[in-house]
Amino acid sequence: MNNITNLLGLDDSSLSILLDKCDSYSKYRVAQIKSWIYKYHVDSFDQMTNLPVKLRNFLKETAKIEPMSLKTQNISSDGTMKWLFDVGNGNAIETVLIPDIDRYTLCISSQAGCAVNCSFCYTGQQGFNRNLTTNEIISQLWWAQKSINDKFPKNNIQDDSLAASKITNVVMMGMGEPLLNYGQVIPALRLMMDDNAYSLSRRRITLSTSGIVPMIDKMAQDCPVSLAVSLHAPNNSLRNKLMPINKKYPLEELIKSCKNYVSRAPRDFVTFEYCMLENINDNDDHAVELIELISVLKCKVNLIPFNSFPSSNLKRSSLNRILSFAKILNDSGIITTIRKTRGDDILAACGQLAGNVDNITKIKFHNDLNL
Repeated sequence: MNNITNLLGLDDSSLSILLDKCDSYSKYRVAQIKSWIYKYHVDSFDQMTNLPVKLRNFLKETAKIEPMSLKTQNISSDGTMKWLFDVGNGNAIETVLIPDIDRYTLCISSQAGCAVNCSFCYTGQQGFNRNLTTNEIISQLWWAQKSINDKFPKNNIQDDSLAASKITNVVMMGMGEPLLNYGQVIPALRLMMDDNAYSLSRRRITLSTSGIVPMIDKMAQDCPVSLAVSLHAPNNSLRNKLMPINKKYPLEELIKSCKNYVSRAPRDFVTFEYCMLENINDNDDHAVELIELISVLKCKVNLIPFNSFPSSNLKRSSLNRILSFAKILNDSGIITTIRKTRGDDILAACGQLAGNVDNITKIKFHNDLNL
């Protein structure tokens, strides 16, 4: 057959339609196939030993399990791993795995580049090419988990005893604005939570957005996961300069949307991310203004020391300034943490991901948003 279906990232409905052609459709068979793909990370139908031979032969003729092609791998001195994946037509995206004592956190990209163009983010400076497909989004998780499995080989492919070697947290904080790729991101999130796939709880998946208000409201209805909002400024004037998207969705609308989201979220708070930029958004008055802005809802603040990148003219706030800023927020009753920088020696830290992007639609995107 000429039409070969890639099963990686396929939803239940599409998988069912394929199996119907072999007279083998049942919810049980769909669940079995998903388990083989996502729980055990096989890429050969011969390994799916509990499927009938007829079905395995059918799948070998009509389907494949094919992730994106890996271009390069870099490992930081702190153990952080960064992969560069080929997504075709000269474009590549980056994915970062952050190991810790009791967890593995995977930072996933949702677009080849980003059109939001935040001044402190290397990805945004590269421009935008296209949205990633659900296959390409879930491929990042599939590849990362398979990499861990290969590092900790099992005696039996279905041995689940090495629970500590499983990815425990996913953050949609890589390249791109995930809520501007809503149609592909939501099916990927649902697969991550599927009991026959990765079984991640909603609390273990965090989606970070620059503040696409209509899509925040829609996600609250469709697929509420933990929400992080890239805030980075306590007023519209400053945020307009740092994040042009604020001209479309100003802080008043964004905070209202976040407040509504909390009522449906798996956590009873929103995390506000705040990149600490020397002499730009880091003085005591900014902290006081920030308190006034966000104290209307349950929230936490994560201060992010700015991570430099080529061509950037911004500077990281001093540690003393960051600590002082954090103290003002904490003293007001807002739980505030300082993000630990990981992987900056391989440009894998927050705001440093770039990949390779053929920028073809950034200008059109900004015109569409009236930015």
